Amino acid sequence: MKKNNPRSGVLYSIYMLLNPLPFGFFVAGWIFDIFYNKTAEVLWAKAAAWCITFGLLFCIIPRFINLFYVWFRPVIEQRRSDVVGFWLYGFAIIAATFNAFIHSRDAFAIVPANIILSTLTILLIALHYLYQSTHIQNKLIGE
Repeated sequence: MKKNNPRSGVLYSIYMLLNPLPFGFFVAGWIFDIFYNKTAEVLWAKAAAWCITFGLLFCIIPRFINLFYVWFRPVIEQRRSDVVGFWLYGFAIIAATFNAFIHSRDAFAIVPANIILSTLTILLIALHYLYQSTHIQNKLIGE
C-alpha cells in the first residue's frame, strides 16, 4: 500500500466546510428537545424535528467524501483514527435517523426517546471529534 500525501484539494475543502454543520443542527435539536421536555410546547418539538432533519441532510455530502477518504485514499498515519471516526459518525447518523422517526410521533409521545437519541447522537459525534483531534497530527497545507 503506497503512502498518500496529506489531504488537500477541492474535496477536502468541501468536507472541512460542511462537516461541522450537522453537529450544530444535532446540538440545536437536542437543546430544543430539552426545552420541549420542560415546557410541553409543541413549537420546540417541531423545531427539534426540523433541526434533526437538516442535520441528516447536511451530513450526506461530508459522509460520502469521508467514505472515499477512509476506504479508497487512506493516509497511512491517519488510517486508524479515520476508521474509528467513520464508524462513530456512522452510528451517530443511525441514531439521528431513529430520532427523526421518533419525532414523527404525536405530541408528548416522543419523550423520553427523543432526548435519549439526541444525547446519543451528540455523544458519538463528540467522541469522533475528540478521538480525531487527539490522534491526528494536524499540519497546515504546505508545511
